[in-house]
Amino acid sequence: MRVVITGASGNLGTALLRRLRADGHELVGVSRRRPPPDVEPYSGVRWHLLDLGTADAGDQLADICGGADALVHLAWLIQPTHDRAQLRRANQGGAQAVARAARYVPHLVNVSSIGAYSRAPGGSWVDESWPAGGVASSSYSVDKVAVERTLEGVTDVVTHIRPALVLQPDAASEIARYFLGPLVPVSLMRARLFRFAPWPPQLRLQFVHADDVATAVAATLLVRPSGGVNLATDEVFDRAGVRRVFGGVGPPLPVGVVRAVATATWHARLQPVDGGWIDLARSVPLLRSDRARTELDWTPKHSGDATLTEFIEALRRRRGHAGPLLHPRRLGRRGT
Repeated sequence: MRVVITGASGNLGTALLRRLRADGHELVGVSRRRPPPDVEPYSGVRWHLLDLGTADAGDQLADICGGADALVHLAWLIQPTHDRAQLRRANQGGAQAVARAARYVPHLVNVSSIGAYSRAPGGSWVDESWPAGGVASSSYSVDKVAVERTLEGVTDVVTHIRPALVLQPDAASEIARYFLGPLVPVSLMRARLFRFAPWPPQLRLQFVHADDVATAVAATLLVRPSGGVNLATDEVFDRAGVRRVFGGVGPPLPVGVVRAVATATWHARLQPVDGGWIDLARSVPLLRSDRARTELDWTPKHSGDATLTEFIEALRRRRGHAGPLLHPRRLGRRGT
């Protein structure tokens, strides 16, 4: 099968290349920056350098997709959150380019997010029938919803993969740059210290390993389900989860205080996470993944707890991968 992948050099793209190469597919990678050609899993992939947010990106991507069996859309811009216009151009504008190109392939797999779902009562478990209306105060959520709507019906089969928070050790440095910034001393992120975390009662998260998401996408290319597909492990990381994983939890901190601090430090450009991310974290539902299990025969090999603890250790070690996005974090370099 010939598969075109946008955003193929990032966190999930790298995991997907590993999986699809092992399955013997012919892979075409689309990225703004070329990965090193002699490093796995980037070698053996036909690369095209393209910024999907440019005016002629749709025509260029359509040419790239000629003769392809499927197009997997992973490309996404998370930062800079201070430049909303740039995020909109890259994410919503990029979706318009994908919509134009997808008319020439029979199957489009759009890797969306749990963030596309509308607000849910605290602790609610939902399947794919829950409304995907997003959270208005989160630019990430707004863009995810807009992309899904732009891509709906553009080709014979459109699949919207909606994973929980996707982690893997190789992406630790990339995720730290996106969400922690250069001032956070990641060397202090030892698991034993998290037992003192003042975790807010309203925050309930799920994690899924990038390799497990890649396995589900590989199955999706064969089964070709239409509509939404949730991907998450069953473990919930809330105050009980902090205690379960780390052996204790600190006094509860009101989520409003967390949002106020995030907003103030974001405006001061001390860290890259605005208040919309806190709104999203407190609003998203808990995902049921029954459809993936029954239709894709998908079972995650990594538990949510193990995925998180492995990732925290990778953060502490500034782990990364030899690629344009996953490169290890270095001391003394702002934003790296």
